[in-house]
Amino acid sequence: MNTRTAISDLFTREEITELTAKSDLHGSWAVLSTWAVIGGTFATVAGFWEYLPNWGKLLICIVALVILAGRQLALAILTHDASHQSLFKTKWLNDTLTDWLCARPVWNDLHKYRKHHLRHHSKTSTVDDPDLSLVAGFPTSKKSLMRKFMRDLSGVTGFKFALGRVLMDVEKMEWTVSNDRRWIAQEGRQWSDYPKAFIKNSGGAIVTNTALFSALWAAGHPKLYALWVLAYVTPFPLLLRVRSMAEHAGMETSNSALTNTRTTKAGYIARALVAPIHVNYHKEHHLMAAVPYFKLPRMHQMLRERGHVSEPPTYWQVLNELSAKAD
Repeated sequence: MNTRTAISDLFTREEITELTAKSDLHGSWAVLSTWAVIGGTFATVAGFWEYLPNWGKLLICIVALVILAGRQLALAILTHDASHQSLFKTKWLNDTLTDWLCARPVWNDLHKYRKHHLRHHSKTSTVDDPDLSLVAGFPTSKKSLMRKFMRDLSGVTGFKFALGRVLMDVEKMEWTVSNDRRWIAQEGRQWSDYPKAFIKNSGGAIVTNTALFSALWAAGHPKLYALWVLAYVTPFPLLLRVRSMAEHAGMETSNSALTNTRTTKAGYIARALVAPIHVNYHKEHHLMAAVPYFKLPRMHQMLRERGHVSEPPTYWQVLNELSAKAD
């Protein structure tokens, strides 16, 4: 098993200081631009709706679902970055603002996610990695991968995820973002404890989604909120799956981020859908999680120039590699 990579062997102290410098301006841009795309998507659908034939309405809804799912993933990635205290320089912006503007709208919780995710970083690719179930079973066959994708697009995965989230928020199941299920003993609980727990744990998601629905209602288009829900249960799980596969599936079991984590080349479409906020530079992120998103491309280039990493594969190449197993 490879030993853990010492970051001091890769960068000087001055370079580490420069790479880990955080910025409220860049953090604000990432959050506001994500919501600007969300708002622009709703506005576009509303503005063109009455002028489109039925097939045009169907087409614009499909496009909107894909765009919204990509931005829901962006909100999840912003939550991920905030869990490492790297999104904003100011703690309140990083921990409170991001929780309410990024985590809660996609039914997440920054503080619970941070506790879970930091264990993933300390135990990556080992049997104690809490995210191991997300990438188990790869490589697989193309037929198997297509079945997984169809479950995502049909809403089966999204429904199971939502059901799991309810069970976690009523505190019948331990909180996780992986596929593992660990049940909590229920001895001594009263029936009234379940709705109380749900309100306590899901209250933020309810408030932020009510705010989004109210904004659409005030704009005269409350029905557009259905696109947000449909995006969450259909394309969003597919994008989450591809992102997880690209990061760790099929990689070595080792203590080194240079071998247990994958960086993936992302073009404009990939960045819009499965690799927002430079999350594709995942090897770099695992090497030094304190580096903010806008410094990751520079960090990658420095590692390339020094021969520590090679040219990364594209997402298509990763998917082909992970589905090359014979039936």
